[in-house]
Order: sequence, then C-alpha cells, then structure tokens
Amino acid sequence: MSDFNQQVIEEFRANGGTVGGMFEGAPLVLLTTTGARTGRRRTNPAVYLRDGERVLVFASNAGADANPAWYHNVLANPRVIVELGAERFAARAVPLEGEERDRMYARQSAIDPAFAAYQEGTARVIPVVALHPEAERLQAFGDELVRIHDYLRGELAKVREGAPAADLRAHCLAFCDAMAFHHNGEDRVAFPHLDKLFPELKEPLDRLRAEHAVIAELVGKLRDAVEPETLDRIANELEAHFAYEEERLVPVLNSLESVPWA
Repeated sequence: MSDFNQQVIEEFRANGGTVGGMFEGAPLVLLTTTGARTGRRRTNPAVYLRDGERVLVFASNAGADANPAWYHNVLANPRVIVELGAERFAARAVPLEGEERDRMYARQSAIDPAFAAYQEGTARVIPVVALHPEAERLQAFGDELVRIHDYLRGELAKVREGAPAADLRAHCLAFCDAMAFHHNGEDRVAFPHLDKLFPELKEPLDRLRAEHAVIAELVGKLRDAVEPETLDRIANELEAHFAYEEERLVPVLNSLESVPWA
C-alpha cells in the first residue's frame, strides 16, 4: 500500500492533481500529517468533498475495521498540509460529529456509492474530517522551505529532461503553477510576517521579492513555449535564488518555534 500510495502521489504532483487507474476521475487531495508517534510527516491520497471554504475527507480505509493511520495523526496534531490540484495550503483538521457527520457522509455516499458500502461493511462509524484552510499562516519553517525548493528543483528537472509533447506540457504547467503558488505565498504571507519580526532582514527580503518578479516573467514565457534558452535561464536564476534564500532565511525560520508549520 505504501508503494501504491507513493505512485499516486508522484502522478498527482506531476499532473497537477490528475491521476489514472482506480482514482481516475475521482476528486483527490494529498493530505500531509504529522505522525502521532514518530513525529514524521506522512502524505496520503484521499477522496474529498467540497463544502464551502472547507474540504472534507473520509477516514474510510476502504471499509476496514480500523481507522487509517492518518486519522490518528490528525487527532494528535490537527495542523496539516493539503494539496488540491496545483494548490498547496495549510489547514486545521476538525473531525465532524453527530448530525453534521451523518449528513456529510450521506452526501458523499450519494455521490459515490462505494462509501455507503464501506460503512455497511464495518461496525465502526467512519470519521469525516473537515479541513479548514489557514491561509494567513507562515508558509514554511526552514526545513520545510528546503523541501519545497527541492520539489520545485525536481519538477524543473523533469521539464529539462524532455518527454513526449503531451507529457512535457503537463510537467511544464505543473512546475509553473507550483512555482507561482510558492512565491505568491511568500510575498503575501511569509515575507510580511518576517518584515515585522526581523527589520534587519529588509535588504535580503527586498532582493528576494525582486528576484520573484524576474522569475515570474521567465515562468510566463515558459507557459507560452518550452524553449531551451528559457529553461536554462530559469534553472540558473532559480538555483541562485534558492541558494541565497536558504542561506539567509532557513536559520531564521527554524528559530520560529511558536509559528505553526505549514
């Protein structure tokens, strides 16, 4: 199951949230939780249901008699990361109770009868968990920032390695969307937060903002056409940008123990 989940996760991230196989056509999110016992981060694909601003996920475990591990994780640490299409955001996980839980599970079962079968096949009440976006939280601790950078490096490498035209375009769009989302989050949330806490970071933060604008222009060109010259320049600009940001910000971010990771 671990290998299967990893294949789904990689396909999801490579194709902007679209996967095939048994999940083809299903509304799917990636849910990253913190292990209740290990403290390690774990990512699992899950079918979701939109309910206004919140996202609902179901701890069905395919109808097994035990709750999935990710459900125990959110009970211990309700702060999670949600990947929805090309979007990635922090959220607070809240299990639903009573009539609200029953109503939302019935709604999901009407959309996908498999969920009715899951509940009929087990004596436990399958939990429904609401994921409430926490859009104004800082986007990353230092270690998480490095992880995001490594993911973006990997996505760009896929584009540079080349692929059949359709796959290449999909990799390109996935990289462009992820890059824009990451930098927009820094400009809107993370950097203003650091401005207030650390006035001495004004010069490096201003430099990073200016580099965001340069990279955004290059990414815009890449969306229009996958040109080797543009790819080479993005790779060079991005590596220099990431290296400088990691040098100046990772120690600061890792010192912010009171700020929830996201």
